[in-house]
Amino acid sequence: MPFIESLEELHAHYGVAGEASTIKEIGFLSGHYRSIVEASSFCALTTCGPEGLDCSPRGDAGNVVRVADEKTLLMPDRRGNNRIDSLRNIVRDPRVSLMFMIPGWNNVLRINGKARISVDPDLLATFEMEGHQPRSVIEITIEAVYFQCARAIMRAGLWKAADHRDPSSLPSPGMIMQEIKQGFDGEAYDAEWPGRAAKSMW
Repeated sequence: MPFIESLEELHAHYGVAGEASTIKEIGFLSGHYRSIVEASSFCALTTCGPEGLDCSPRGDAGNVVRVADEKTLLMPDRRGNNRIDSLRNIVRDPRVSLMFMIPGWNNVLRINGKARISVDPDLLATFEMEGHQPRSVIEITIEAVYFQCARAIMRAGLWKAADHRDPSSLPSPGMIMQEIKQGFDGEAYDAEWPGRAAKSMW
């Protein structure tokens, strides 16, 4: 089975990227790019560390990030499972990548940059929701911004309601953990989860 093992082989196999693939990348938020970021309530945050890579879903009411200026984004670290995989990585390697998705929009917006973690009380207070402040805020300095071709979302039919899976046809979190750990009560976990999430959203 043949494999590509060098950049020379890779470039020869795929050829040269078209003009539209290169001019769309800039190092700051243009007016249109900013409007996309401000319309997005969800993104995936990718970080890297000594143990490898991590990709974390991030969502918020309204904007998932706040635009501080054309080179800076602010992302509150809301309550979660306390694994802090992304934060551990950022402390040791500041490189991050974000992919913003908006339901109904067939493109995605990608941003690469460097991040650091702020625990400034005044900043945390500006992100308060329902009486709760985030434990920290991730400050991202933008290095590259570009939109991604729509083909992937179109092929997947991601926003087509007719293509959505019935959640009951997939394993629940409780079922997954019960399969992994003998004696774990997956049914009780699934039954308790909605109430627990409602009380710990922020």
